[in-house]
Amino acid sequence: MKRILLLGGITETLAIARRLGPEHIYSLAGVGRVPSDLTCQLKVGGYGGAEGMAQYMGEQGVDLLLDATHPYAAQISHNAARAAKLAGIPCWALRRTAWQAGPGDDWREVADWSELATALLPFKRPLFTLGREPLQHLHEIPPHQFWTLRALDDCPGNERCEVIGARGPFMLEDERQLFEQRRIDVLI
Repeated sequence: MKRILLLGGITETLAIARRLGPEHIYSLAGVGRVPSDLTCQLKVGGYGGAEGMAQYMGEQGVDLLLDATHPYAAQISHNAARAAKLAGIPCWALRRTAWQAGPGDDWREVADWSELATALLPFKRPLFTLGREPLQHLHEIPPHQFWTLRALDDCPGNERCEVIGARGPFMLEDERQLFEQRRIDVLI
């Protein structure tokens, strides 16, 4: 029987974790709520990179790594693949289907924060759904903008940024209401 290390981060991961028996391990980064209704073991916190994760898996006798992390958690997915290779075990990845641009959509791709800041200049009320990264840039908010930032948990913003602690999935009608109430004119 395989011993699974499940790396969490998306809503679907919790459904998988609830089906795992006590020999398996569910691993969370530690942001957001930690479930208390699981039969499997729970590990909260990081590993110190791929080498640390490989060492942990060896110590725990893990023979299958299941990466079900958030689509924006590219570093942990990279570390997971490397750790599995170092440990000599398979790494399976559960990936959500990416959003696709549709008719009438106005998508703008940027390479980094600097390009994003430039692309946002025409807008007044952006909604950030990137996690906590925008918090590092609160001092850069242009005078004509007010930011809304949605993250897994509440954290302080400032006079030019409201932080909303919320965990998806979100209902379409609630999203429309959020956009209307906050006068959101661009989604990041």
